[in-house]
Amino acid sequence: MSSEIILKKWIAIYTKPRHEKTVKSELNKKGFEVYLPMLKKRQKWSDRKKWVEFPLFRSYLFVKVEIKNAIFILQTSGVVKVIRFGKEIAIIKDENINSIKLMIDGGFKPESIDYFIKGDPVTVIEGPLKGLSGEVIRLDNDDFLVLRIDTIQHSISVKINKGFLKIG
Repeated sequence: MSSEIILKKWIAIYTKPRHEKTVKSELNKKGFEVYLPMLKKRQKWSDRKKWVEFPLFRSYLFVKVEIKNAIFILQTSGVVKVIRFGKEIAIIKDENINSIKLMIDGGFKPESIDYFIKGDPVTVIEGPLKGLSGEVIRLDNDDFLVLRIDTIQHSISVKINKGFLKIG
């Protein structure tokens, strides 16, 4: 196995809305290995029915690349950003990509759901509440999280960006 293959990691990129297929095509032309998980559903209009394809994760693509070459992805039309955790580029495990492929190829219809689930222990990783730990009690569409703070035996409701939280 060559060292070039070992150095390549899966990363996630965020695209402009409805640009996933175009960005995939452009990155393929540049020689990148790209994975865009697509699902099919039957769409009904007033005059006809048709099978349509849509991405499992809207505006997200996965690209296998050497991390040092991620800058070339950003130079692609339609790419908004490379997903990072803090200052580091987020790396997706090969097992996660393979699992998604197995589900879709196996005829399953996976659904994208919210990352945080009621009961998850969370820690605030950014902002003025950094370091605060609690439990997700409720999730609302407008980023309200109710956290139970065990150390003082109280619950509080805060409006916080979900990107400021991590599981654990």
